Amino acid sequence: MKAICVGHASYDITLPVEAFPEENIKYRIESHVECGGGPASNAAYLLAKWGVDTSFVGAVGKDYYGGAIAEELKQIGVNTDYLEQREDYKTSSSYIIANKSNGSRTIVTSKDPSKKNLVQSEILLTGEIILVDGEEMDASVKVLNANKEALSILDAGSLKESTLLLGRMVKILACSKDFAESFTKKKIDSYDIDFLASIHKELEDYFGNTVIITLESKGAFIKSDTYKLIPSIKVVALDSTGAGDIFHGALAYFLGTNRPLEEAVRLSNITGAISVERIGGRYSIPTLEEVKTRSEEKKQDEII
Repeated sequence: MKAICVGHASYDITLPVEAFPEENIKYRIESHVECGGGPASNAAYLLAKWGVDTSFVGAVGKDYYGGAIAEELKQIGVNTDYLEQREDYKTSSSYIIANKSNGSRTIVTSKDPSKKNLVQSEILLTGEIILVDGEEMDASVKVLNANKEALSILDAGSLKESTLLLGRMVKILACSKDFAESFTKKKIDSYDIDFLASIHKELEDYFGNTVIITLESKGAFIKSDTYKLIPSIKVVALDSTGAGDIFHGALAYFLGTNRPLEEAVRLSNITGAISVERIGGRYSIPTLEEVKTRSEEKKQDEII
């Protein structure tokens, strides 16, 4: 099985704190975490870690952060032949305050908004799984058009022109609560199944594909034989950075290995939930064995 992930790569610096900082006060922490980030690149990292032949298509600067991202992806086994390191671009960076008391994260991203469609090379890649995140629009369209039979997934974190267009090209629209609310202009109540079903139908009617709405700690909402909220597992959250990216990477894996939609989403929920128990987005990606173990534990809890 081969996978291609197209989109954003950034460098994350995570600062774990006991509580959210107050303004105009100095704080000292014992350590921080640095690693690559970005939705598509995090998904590529997970897929390679889980043994999938994975290529990443994206761009970084020809700078320290860009070199660190490229090396990290290579070390886990991602093909970086189409990760362009450009002289005219400064690698995006994110500074993340991880509030360990409640697991929330506050992100400040430094990114040049004028730099779009950075990937310039011809992309000669084929795969059975394609994941795009709405960045690198031109490259995403090229890869999707060249792999029309592939299982294709859009990680739609926010509503913008690129996610609207790509959302109608992919087979699976896996969108955030924010995306769904922005598209429908309706506030989601995660406990109202009938209302969630109406939101889901509106998305499904427009995009014409399989729709998954992620609801953070509540789980994800799907339509299989009927509309269902697939719950996540209970965890003690330390840092939610990258949990959505990790969910989408796991979703690509489980759907790509022919799991039924409901089971794939259930296992992806577990994968994302495990990740919030650890500090640092990419370093919090669990092994496939950990996910299987937690899945079996959950089944036993339900029996008991």
